[in-house]
Amino acid sequence: MSAPKLPFFVYGTLRPGEPNHDRFLRGRIRAEEPGRLTGAMLYEGPGYPYAVEEYADDRGGVVRGEVVTALPEAYGELLVALDRLEEYTPGDPRSLYERVAREVTLDGGGRTVRAWVYVAAPSVAARLRARGKPIGSGDWLVRG
Repeated sequence: MSAPKLPFFVYGTLRPGEPNHDRFLRGRIRAEEPGRLTGAMLYEGPGYPYAVEEYADDRGGVVRGEVVTALPEAYGELLVALDRLEEYTPGDPRSLYERVAREVTLDGGGRTVRAWVYVAAPSVAARLRARGKPIGSGDWLVRG
């Protein structure tokens, strides 16, 4: 069974103006819309951030980013490229991230869409919760 063709929620180096945006997304997308993922916290990584999903009893964190819709003819190629970039291999416990489908709220009007989000893999998330540096703004572009 193949994965559904969902848009992607990007919150770090794939955002406009960041180093991987043009490298991976140029010519492969038809739309980008600002949005936010609730129920997650953003943490500093080594040159890129991690979104860490919160436990049910945590206060509602927000991660800001963009919802990126791929061109239909580029979807498969983009999915493979992003999985590779994010060092995600389904079922591999060494993956840094997991690709999960989550509801993301679009900033223009508050509509929600289901999108792929790369969140910190469980072992990485546990380490970040214990000793990571949160990005209080929830926005990789405003982390000062």
